[in-house]
Amino acid sequence: MKEMLFMLADLWMIFAGFFFGWKFIRRYGNYLLGLEWMIVATSGSNFLLWALLGGDEDSFLYTIAYFFDAFSRSVGITLILVLGLMRVTHRYKPSVAVDIGVFALAAAAGLYLQQFRADKLHLGPATFYVVVNVLTTIFLAYFVWRLWRIGARKLALATALVTLAGSVIAITYDFFPIPGDDAHRTLFYTAALATWGFQMFVCFFAYRALHDHNVAAGVEPESSRPSVARA
Repeated sequence: MKEMLFMLADLWMIFAGFFFGWKFIRRYGNYLLGLEWMIVATSGSNFLLWALLGGDEDSFLYTIAYFFDAFSRSVGITLILVLGLMRVTHRYKPSVAVDIGVFALAAAAGLYLQQFRADKLHLGPATFYVVVNVLTTIFLAYFVWRLWRIGARKLALATALVTLAGSVIAITYDFFPIPGDDAHRTLFYTAALATWGFQMFVCFFAYRALHDHNVAAGVEPESSRPSVARA
């Protein structure tokens, strides 16, 4: 039963990542959020394939899983998320060089941090992940406030809830294993994958609400496709 729930949680995250990632690029020209969403979905696809092939910890897929995990926990769903959301909070439009630079930084962080694995607690990297999550949460609290101010209160509450859930996952990830969980941490990853899927799902609609508000206020063109936004 718990394996089935794990698969469903992973499939949900994969769907949310690819579907809403594509929408971020197609509808808003937001490559930061679009590509990061798709990277999370790719990570989920790799994780699912690894699990279906038996969950061998000597498999190359296992190393790839740690790379993607470190990629998004360090820079992806932290710095890249904040820069992507600043498009609707501050009308910040990063240059192509910034887009490429932050993904290169995330790749470098992923390559370095993937060596610190869950067989034991690595205090430095684990603390770093919590710190960057806290900093991201502070910005997301501001993002929630902006949603509340424009009257999107249901979305503000939903964003606050998924942000809180994501913070709980980030804090418990390395420091507080779930009692009774198995060696592969199936219960934890089921909760984490479902939470990350809902974060991407809610974030898209919250972003859309702020974008539409900016368009109605006349401070943002209706289309944010790159050819328009960067012209």
